[in-house]
Amino acid sequence: MSKRDYYDILGVSKDASQEDIRKAYRALAKKYHPDVSKEENAEAKFKEVQEAYDVLGNEEKRKNYDRFGAAGANANFGSGFEGFSGFGGFGGFSDIFDSFFGGGQRRVDPNAPRRGRDIERPITVTFEEAVLGTKKDLQLEVEVDCDICNGSGAESMKDIEKCKTCNGHGYVTVEQRTILGSMRSQETCHTCGGSGKTIKNKCSSCRGTGRKRVVKNVTVNVPAGIDNNMNLRMTGYGEGGSNGGENGDLYLRFRVKPHKVFERKKDDILLTVPISFAQAALGDKIEIPTIYGNVDLNIPAGTQPGTVMKLRGKGVQQVNGSRKGDQLVTLKVEVPKNLTEEQKKAIKEFSNLEGKQTSWDKFKNLFKM
Repeated sequence: MSKRDYYDILGVSKDASQEDIRKAYRALAKKYHPDVSKEENAEAKFKEVQEAYDVLGNEEKRKNYDRFGAAGANANFGSGFEGFSGFGGFGGFSDIFDSFFGGGQRRVDPNAPRRGRDIERPITVTFEEAVLGTKKDLQLEVEVDCDICNGSGAESMKDIEKCKTCNGHGYVTVEQRTILGSMRSQETCHTCGGSGKTIKNKCSSCRGTGRKRVVKNVTVNVPAGIDNNMNLRMTGYGEGGSNGGENGDLYLRFRVKPHKVFERKKDDILLTVPISFAQAALGDKIEIPTIYGNVDLNIPAGTQPGTVMKLRGKGVQQVNGSRKGDQLVTLKVEVPKNLTEEQKKAIKEFSNLEGKQTSWDKFKNLFKM
């Protein structure tokens, strides 16, 4: 099945300038990019647009395409070496010589869309914010296309000229002497850096770089259950892409501040609560703080020191799930240090009521032979 006409795919005429082709590609690439497009068959259309631009955005390939059609866009077409295309593992006859004589660096089209760089930033949240989730406002300094020249680097479009060194091709032909005689190879043009263009008057805002560093305000939705050293990816919030390429991503690494009384162990929250000897012996109802508010806890009579009681569902919610952990309350029975005479008297009376054999006596008897 024959391919669709590349000019029709990009929606440009056959005499369109390279700038017109580039603009059309940028618009269609954004429209059909699979990550953002809701169009039917967006991925297939995006690949079709990319294929068309790979040919029409290259002067040499475009000339061959105009003369011979889609077959002519092949890099080896018309080179005089078509018969050598069967070398397994090599792209063509010229690649074989490149592998022997060190000329094998492939040219990267500087006008092709390039994705922006990913960036990573630390973010600090409180214990409560990590458990409950929150919103945080951040300021990020990122690099983007200059808004004055739209990334061209020129004061105006009239200031962009075809490079005189490479005649707009972006590469130059150099001749080298080898053991097989003189060999010709192509190198990136050092004047234009491979873009095929030079700028007569540079943009006063970006000084000809086409890029700027700007400060962006970003609102981060911190999910409930985030923990130390967890990462959150925010798609498209990294450095800006160039030549119509997509933005990079922002990766946030979390640091959670410790709490004064709560500790976290996976999805559970730990809390140690002091109670009196009387509360442990007689039982009581006390108010316990949780991250979600205070709740009542019934202490049964005869509670022993170090007893752990569970408050179900009062722990941390899983970041990628609906389950919540528990709050584990450790009861610490405090022994009074400074007793009044009346208190001492009451404890002695209690001791007498225990009987002659105390718990300690029973424990010692276990070691008697």
